[in-house]
Amino acid sequence: MSALEPREAGADVDTDVATGPAHSPGPRAAHDDTKGSVLDSDHRALSIGIVSVVLLIAFEATAVGTAMPVAARELNGVSLYAFAFSAYFTTSLFAMVLAGQWSDRSGPLASLTAGMSAFAAGLFLSGTAGTMWLFILGRAVQGLGGGLVIVALYVVVSRAYGEHLRPAIMAAFAASWVVPSVVGPLASGTITEHLGWRWVFVGIPVLVVFPLALALPAIRRTASGPADPQAPVTPWDRRRIALALAISAGAGLLQYAGQELRWLSLLPAAAGVALLVPAVRGLLPRGTVRAARGLPSVILLRGIAAGSFIAAESFVPLMLVTQRGLSVTLAGLSLAVGGLTWALGSWIQARPWTEPYRERLVVLGMVLVALAIAAAPSVLITAVPVWVVAAAWAVGCLGMGAVISSTSVLLLKLSAPEEAGANSAALQISDGLSNVLLLAIGGAAFAALGGGAVVGHAVNAHATTGSHPTAFAAVFLPMAGVAAAGAWVATRLHVARM
Repeated sequence: MSALEPREAGADVDTDVATGPAHSPGPRAAHDDTKGSVLDSDHRALSIGIVSVVLLIAFEATAVGTAMPVAARELNGVSLYAFAFSAYFTTSLFAMVLAGQWSDRSGPLASLTAGMSAFAAGLFLSGTAGTMWLFILGRAVQGLGGGLVIVALYVVVSRAYGEHLRPAIMAAFAASWVVPSVVGPLASGTITEHLGWRWVFVGIPVLVVFPLALALPAIRRTASGPADPQAPVTPWDRRRIALALAISAGAGLLQYAGQELRWLSLLPAAAGVALLVPAVRGLLPRGTVRAARGLPSVILLRGIAAGSFIAAESFVPLMLVTQRGLSVTLAGLSLAVGGLTWALGSWIQARPWTEPYRERLVVLGMVLVALAIAAAPSVLITAVPVWVVAAAWAVGCLGMGAVISSTSVLLLKLSAPEEAGANSAALQISDGLSNVLLLAIGGAAFAALGGGAVVGHAVNAHATTGSHPTAFAAVFLPMAGVAAAGAWVATRLHVARM
């Protein structure tokens, strides 16, 4: 891809960003450095710090996902199960746009600090909730923090690492999920069964201190401040902030309508669509919906991959607990091997020899994701051993590791330094919005087919088989179709040559 492609493909991503040269020098010229490694003396402290942040996020995701079935049951909120996940993504959509402008204006440091603080506060609120709606509110606060953090991390990578180092640091991000994927479900399941699910949530905020202590000083030295200190400070784009609020409100209304399943729910659904359509058009690159070549397809693919996979994965522990009688610990551990294969997929895409074949690698990755999602509900047949889910998810995570890391690498390659925040926000908006919409669709199908009835089944090691397996199939099979469509989008990541 040429240096001109970010301008051609992503010119409409953010109108508030400076439009200077594609490689205008910032406070640090890490982009031009073709030597070193992510652990050399210039990058070691920063790499350890930001990977520690990702490690915490990974531990939270695996631990909370394991405890969620018990939390939903005890709060009488299994019918709102999908909402507990999508609330996080709904609020993160607004935070991502805010973080993109914040980081481009003054650097990623403040966004990262505020994000980690909100992340911890949301966990504490969910852990002390007395009702399912208050629990969901905590997840929403946590989503605000998560949105600020993820965009800030992308800006850090864009500024502090040369192009040849970015695949390696993205692979390190993926590798940081390995230990949490193994330890998280076991620790969370043990704590949930012996102390209660609340301790999983209220205990994690204590861990925020360590990654912040490592990351913040290194970011202050290497990636703070505006991309170009000589350029005038760009004012806040209030229009984009308003669009960000609209996209979050619209996604929330659609999710609510999908959970209520009443005729009156058509009203919030219509309002949600009315808010979402113009907001999406204003916040994502022109051509994203139709998979235009280059940056628009990179951003669309990220949403398709993340949304289909997360929507399916959110229901795996609940399916294993209620339909096959696994304990919450074993249900969580069924996904643990996926952390290893996800890291392997990310490691493969970081090898220099894969660069000429990146598009083919991403296509293959999406095919593996589709096959894994389609195979998972086979365990609804009692004759199928439960280890099939673990095997299928290991294959799917291998594909996701290659796809997610590759889309991150391609986005930064297609972005000028002063556009990194805005373009990273667009990528994460696609990711988060797809999660919300597909979780809403999956949750609505799950509830419509009697999925809420699983609340009557004990969520423990001696649970009996549930009576609504079709509710789970209605989640997994459509998501497999969405992932399959992503394989076609993956053929359009490069701009066509003249």
